[in-house]
Amino acid sequence: MTHAIDLEGLLPLSPTVFYVLAAMTSGPRHGYSIASEVEELTDGRIVMGPGTLYGSLQRMVASGLIEETDNPGEAGLHAERRRYYRMTTLGGEALRDESARLLRAVSVVQERLGT
Repeated sequence: MTHAIDLEGLLPLSPTVFYVLAAMTSGPRHGYSIASEVEELTDGRIVMGPGTLYGSLQRMVASGLIEETDNPGEAGLHAERRRYYRMTTLGGEALRDESARLLRAVSVVQERLGT
């Protein structure tokens, strides 16, 4: 893990950040696409309006979890005006570490519940 010191201050991830990163595992996306994917991944439990979405994206860029990138080749009505984001190496490490932490937590609880 090359960014251990950086990760320490970022973990644990908030549910919103966790799912935004999860939405980006398939490659660069624009804001609305990220919000739609997060809503789908969470069965509608996390719905982000524009203010929440873009505030979260700005904080994630500032922390180095994601970065702005060029349009990955999408066409369409608003493609040229959209901002696209991709997960950084640090973001991928944070997502892996947080996923492992959550799996350990679930395992402990399941063991204690006898399930």
